[in-house]
Amino acid sequence: MPEETTTHQATASVIQRVAAVEAALHERGKNPGEFIEQANHLIEEQWIPHHGARVVAKAWTDTAFRQRLFANGIRAVAELGIAMPKHHRHLVVLENTSTLHNVICCTLCSCTAFTVIGLPPDWYKDLEYRARVVRESRSVLREMGLDLPIDMEVRVWDTTADTRYMVLPVQPPHTLGWTQEQLASIVTQDSMIGVARLPSPAPQ
Repeated sequence: MPEETTTHQATASVIQRVAAVEAALHERGKNPGEFIEQANHLIEEQWIPHHGARVVAKAWTDTAFRQRLFANGIRAVAELGIAMPKHHRHLVVLENTSTLHNVICCTLCSCTAFTVIGLPPDWYKDLEYRARVVRESRSVLREMGLDLPIDMEVRVWDTTADTRYMVLPVQPPHTLGWTQEQLASIVTQDSMIGVARLPSPAPQ
């Protein structure tokens, strides 16, 4: 009885699979290159922390805007031309104070209010950060360079399916009187996630 022969078909490389998908899209009148260019524009020009920095600067200098931001984050950031996806139904802004520190995470995956504070950093997506920051927030923050006073309350906020968070940092005292543009330049993504506080210069 003749032996059966098994034919093993080599798996296409990633480059080959991408090329096949692009060819199939072109056959259907689609232009994947244009879509990729638009996506890159969104990521590089719009989904960047500078938008959140503008929000923070505005909140520091405009009390009425600050209150609107706390009342309805999505509506308030829209005043600055910042849109959020439809599935982001709520934007909750968390105010840091001299006695309270907020930090955000997403234990399920790595969601952020990306159109406001930018796409999540690699460490934010790391399983260890997502698991430990909830249970050992002070230790995790200390390891990341933020050693908070023992009497400061720490609150950890976990993103849900329809709710996104951002932290409103404490304004450094030496920046009082600065313009919104100057203030926005010192706001970092880490401070809007809550793993850093904006420093004040050491006294001379």
